[in-house]
Amino acid sequence: MQSGTTRTGAGSDGLGGRIRSALLTFVLILPAGAWYLVLLVAPLVIITIFSFGVRAKNGGYAPAFVLDNYGAILGDLDKAAPFTTSLSMAIAGTIGCLLVGLPLAYFIATRGGSRKGLFILLLVIPFWTSFLIRTYSWLIVLGPENLGGFVGDVIGDDSFRILGTPLAVLIGLVYGYLPLMVFPLYVTLERMDRTLVEASKDLGASRWATFRQVTLPIALPGLITGSILVFIPMMGEYVIPQILGYGRIYLVGNALVTDFLEARNWPAGSAKAVVLIAVMMFTVTFYTWFVNRGRRGREVSVL
Repeated sequence: MQSGTTRTGAGSDGLGGRIRSALLTFVLILPAGAWYLVLLVAPLVIITIFSFGVRAKNGGYAPAFVLDNYGAILGDLDKAAPFTTSLSMAIAGTIGCLLVGLPLAYFIATRGGSRKGLFILLLVIPFWTSFLIRTYSWLIVLGPENLGGFVGDVIGDDSFRILGTPLAVLIGLVYGYLPLMVFPLYVTLERMDRTLVEASKDLGASRWATFRQVTLPIALPGLITGSILVFIPMMGEYVIPQILGYGRIYLVGNALVTDFLEARNWPAGSAKAVVLIAVMMFTVTFYTWFVNRGRRGREVSVL
């Protein structure tokens, strides 16, 4: 009888412990969950509903259920152009950040020594100023009195300009988002076991083979994270093409500003936003799948 009472008490304590653990987990998740629902899920639901509506007589949103907004995007090449331009610029900007960020992160992680903190600080310092001010500063650097004029003199073309071109926008994108690529790469490379590189060299592998078979697979998680962190905001960028591109490089961000603030066609803008989110999700998913597939292939080849 006493043993049965003991088991019953132990079971009650176990059940009470599970309830307390579940309650504590709920309390800890509640703030983040509420933040997620209010600031991410709710806006997505709202713009999805708006995307099926129509423009009100005086602008804004009028309830309806039509597919005209999506049909206008998918059926009109002119209205789909901002998406293709944004996608190409985001891909080019991500590649540019990778080409600049990977060697920089590798240098800091492997050659920085006691100055690693200083190099990281130099990367962080630009974030202490306004993104808008940093972007406007490139108007001076790329202007006709400086780099733009210098390149024009070198090639013998006085009319050569960098500002107002896709190149100016690309330079601004790479500069603005480079730290988001460098930091994840630095973290992964800084934790790399240097003995693996030394062993690869001792076995006769070339520097390129060592990088391809040892360093790159180790840096791959940081590369994926950095690419996603860079690609997603580039797809919706508005400030850089508006300032450095003089508004001539028309991206999705420009189209959204036109629809929501100028034309006050909220359903059309909402449809563009939904399509933009779908394009980003598809691109990021495909990129992650492709990289992971390649990594599995390399592991099999090594084995």
